[in-house]
Amino acid sequence: MASEDYGEMSGEDMCEYLKEKGLGKWADKFKEKSVIKLWELNDDDFMSEMGIYKVEDRQKILDSILKIWPAAPKVFNDPIHGSMELHPLLVKIIDTPQFQRLRYIKQLGAGYLVYPGASHNRFEHSIGVGYLAGELVKALKEKQPELNINKRDILCVQIAGLCHDLGHGPFSHLFDKMFIPKATPPSGPRREQMKTWKHEDASVEMFDHMVESNVDLQWMMKACGMLPNDEVFIKDMIQPKKKWPYKGRPEEKSFLYEIVNNKRNGIDVDKFDYFARDSYHLGIKNNFDHGRFIKFARVCDVDDQKGAEQKGDGQKVDAQEVDGLEVDEQKGDEQKVDGQKVVRQKHICTRDKEVNNLYDLFYTRYSLHRRAYQHNVVKIIEYMITEAFLLADEHIQIEGSGGDMFTLSTAITDMEAYTKLTDCVFDQILNSTGTEDNLIKAREILTNIGDRKHYRCLGGIKPKIQPKGIPQLKKDLFPQEGVQADGLPKEDFVVLPVTMDYGMKKKDPIDSMDFYSKKTHTQAFKIKREEVSRLLPVHFSETLFRVYSRKIDPESLRATRVRLEEWIRVRNRRHPVESHCLLTQFG
Repeated sequence: MASEDYGEMSGEDMCEYLKEKGLGKWADKFKEKSVIKLWELNDDDFMSEMGIYKVEDRQKILDSILKIWPAAPKVFNDPIHGSMELHPLLVKIIDTPQFQRLRYIKQLGAGYLVYPGASHNRFEHSIGVGYLAGELVKALKEKQPELNINKRDILCVQIAGLCHDLGHGPFSHLFDKMFIPKATPPSGPRREQMKTWKHEDASVEMFDHMVESNVDLQWMMKACGMLPNDEVFIKDMIQPKKKWPYKGRPEEKSFLYEIVNNKRNGIDVDKFDYFARDSYHLGIKNNFDHGRFIKFARVCDVDDQKGAEQKGDGQKVDAQEVDGLEVDEQKGDEQKVDGQKVVRQKHICTRDKEVNNLYDLFYTRYSLHRRAYQHNVVKIIEYMITEAFLLADEHIQIEGSGGDMFTLSTAITDMEAYTKLTDCVFDQILNSTGTEDNLIKAREILTNIGDRKHYRCLGGIKPKIQPKGIPQLKKDLFPQEGVQADGLPKEDFVVLPVTMDYGMKKKDPIDSMDFYSKKTHTQAFKIKREEVSRLLPVHFSETLFRVYSRKIDPESLRATRVRLEEWIRVRNRRHPVESHCLLTQFG
């Protein structure tokens, strides 16, 4: 039985819905009602008042309405967050083909081929993010009623969390960061789309496709009181801009855009879930406590002023006392003080004593990248899968909208075709029977992965002074075309860059975070790194280049290692000032 707390519809919408479902002869009876609580349709007195007396007529209407009737919340049991209670509209979204597709996309892509426990998928991660998004926004509403967070805000934030990864392709980031950039773009409008495509673009497109192709979902969204600008709000949270303007919500609710995908400092519920979930499945300890962050989260007015000075205790100078001058307090407005812009916006802040917990968050991110995401075997398997996908691209044919056929790469331009694209394409290529040369080569690569005959890592080059990308490094490593004196052509080598950081490239992410104190919980301020500890890192990003050998027989591996070691020795002798190449052997 549905809950009386969920679902209502205007008389006009009810009239339109019944006509759409072939029940038009009763539609006009509801037209005069301003609001109809959906549970009333199960009430005999109400239906008699509406002039619908026959039991079979009532049953037809009720059976139709039950498809869009928000029932009671559903509880999902999760190994990370325990019992998660989700709104019935979220359950309706989960039950769509577009969301169910995420069951077949591994969260860590090729990581599962190295870490046997990493078998989790985008499906459970997305549900976890939707749940945590709700927990954070509800905590803010409870602590700060003055924020005027309403039920629609909460529901939209939860939906954005749930749908933020709808656009991921096979093997997650491998598809959008390695395969699509190298795929040959077709001529016409698809060419431009592929040049700049990211999985966030597809998440927004897939969300639109999901709503458009599930009519009952559209009506349920109406029944839950959602308005047209709510869909705009949801899509802006999935793919936020770095700066205003946004159209879904006014600027006094700017903090809502920081919950799911935080472009300001990277602290968001997406990371909260995947840090905990990935660590659990990888068998790696997670030191960050996201539950504690949620308890201490508050929304404060932050004065984003370039070059603003700090008080002695690390607190940022309040906008009303910059340089001893008074500034009118206007939320979201720009003020000028001595030629500097002071912009007041609402941002999510945390207690000053939680700064070490945040450093733990970003160290956890770095640790997961170093030990798992950027593991030397994971990266080369991703490279080999990308090679196979590129070779098999045109041989994979997927039917999309209007019966048009799309390849592995062009499927991103049609959401009906893209819905059918999952990790299963790996087995589709592996088990294919085509005799085309490229398809045979692709099958051979994937077979070698399964047989653990992947390219072998010779070592990692850590430059003190960064070369200008891989082309420059290859030019240094292979100064002449063709075969060298040792008989090794440059085609025998693969060079892959690996960058590990704290999430904001070379910057300290805590510099973009604002804090409040126990005494002044409405005033936000910055905390300098030296005020926290002298043991914190000085550098927040490093890049190394891994060199792999395509040939894996013992003799070839010995020869390739000798080549790499000799190159490093010569390089350091010629450039002693730089001394920029250190070799880490992987065996």
